[in-house]
Amino acid sequence: MIEASCHCGAVRLAVNQLPAWVKDCNCSICRRLGVLWVYFEPGDVEVAGEDATTAYMWADRLIAFHHCRRCGCATHWLAIDPAIQRMGVNARLFDPDLVSRLRVRRFDGAATWTFFDEIQDL
Repeated sequence: MIEASCHCGAVRLAVNQLPAWVKDCNCSICRRLGVLWVYFEPGDVEVAGEDATTAYMWADRLIAFHHCRRCGCATHWLAIDPAIQRMGVNARLFDPDLVSRLRVRRFDGAATWTFFDEIQDL
């Protein structure tokens, strides 16, 4: 198991493996949170201390961004629609040595909703 936690340890997450890349999104919330996202099916992530989180939603209210009530670290997001079998985990909560080996893919969530490495005419 690969474990992660918020700064104070009240929220802990665990996954079997990390994906090959992390997503660095520049949308209005992700750039302010300073997160790197990795994605999983919700059943593939163990969350301990979820009662220590509070969620933030805005606009269309499709995603709940969770953060620790004590230390404020953004921990994960969950889709509000249970049919969406995807969740994001803040990779910055994992061991930095593990994350440093992963490819960082920059995503233009602010405008084009495409990865910058897929944009041909930069």
